[in-house]
Amino acid sequence: MEDFVALLKTLSEARGPSGFEDEVREIVIKEMEPYVDEVLVDRWGNVIGVKRGASEVRAMVAAHMDEIGLVVDHVEKEGFLRFRPIGGWNEVTLLGQRVWVRTQDGRWVRGVVGVTPPHVTPSGHEREAPEMKDLYIDVGARSREEAEKMGISVGSVAVLERELAVLNGRVATGKAFDDRVGLAVMLYTLRQLGDLPVTLYAVATVQEEVGLRGAQIAADRIAPHYAVALDTTIAADVPGVGERLHVTKLGAGPAIKVIDGGRGGLFIAHPGLRDHIVKIAREAGIPHQLEVLYGGTTDAMAIAFRREGVPAAAISIPTRYVHSPVELVDLSDALNASRLLKQVLEKTTPAAVEKFLERRVK
Repeated sequence: MEDFVALLKTLSEARGPSGFEDEVREIVIKEMEPYVDEVLVDRWGNVIGVKRGASEVRAMVAAHMDEIGLVVDHVEKEGFLRFRPIGGWNEVTLLGQRVWVRTQDGRWVRGVVGVTPPHVTPSGHEREAPEMKDLYIDVGARSREEAEKMGISVGSVAVLERELAVLNGRVATGKAFDDRVGLAVMLYTLRQLGDLPVTLYAVATVQEEVGLRGAQIAADRIAPHYAVALDTTIAADVPGVGERLHVTKLGAGPAIKVIDGGRGGLFIAHPGLRDHIVKIAREAGIPHQLEVLYGGTTDAMAIAFRREGVPAAAISIPTRYVHSPVELVDLSDALNASRLLKQVLEKTTPAAVEKFLERRVK
């Protein structure tokens, strides 16, 4: 477990908002190179590791590198930075947080999201949730000119500053587990793989949080015969939430997606591939749960509807407090997700692909 935690720590603490995944990309390339035959980086920055197998059948595994972030849209004359969201935020989670702000020459400087002290909050407004437009970042600059000398201007991006911590020896918490935990599962699995019956394309994608952009480009290039996305899913097994709305539970194993959906519509995992993964999990004795999530989706949706269509599914890591500074995962769920992915890649032969693709109208 220690080597997985070390990998997750390196990935989660790296800074990589959508469109600016450079720091994460360098880690991924370094981690991939010893375990694949070739590493490619496409025009938009997706990292593609190719591990050649015994056939020309192509399997694609995708996990995204980007995290939600902020972009400066105005620098006030006093030096405070106003910003807009990159990806889906709940404004409440930003109050009083420390952040990293990227300068125009690629350096990162610290800042904080300011919060009004209770002493000067107007009576009756103490419990009001702020709107994004009313928040600001304080980098210690005394003027717009000083902020600009620091390298900060309109277009500078920011992410949360947070170190990974392990709770009770088995649960990890930190920022950007969505989807650095999926990325860690993919990279950790590469370390365990031997010979494969198909050729594997392990893809670390860009810009998932703003529309599944990188996965679309990579899938068009690879034209996979089947694909599996690795991502987080909601674990709302917390006080105040009814059991039906938990979606998944921490510690009950990785989730095999049945359906999910967001503003772009519903994604239904390919039934043949989904059942194939469930069967493998059962036969291998890997704890797992089925996932029905109404709200949010993964790279699987983008991959599924490229070219002639790609059978796609997702293995999800249950995560509490998604899109916050304190995302939380049970490490056993992540390690079991790696075990399951390894089994799927090793047992999905060309004949198996043909079998789960058989869909007859009766």
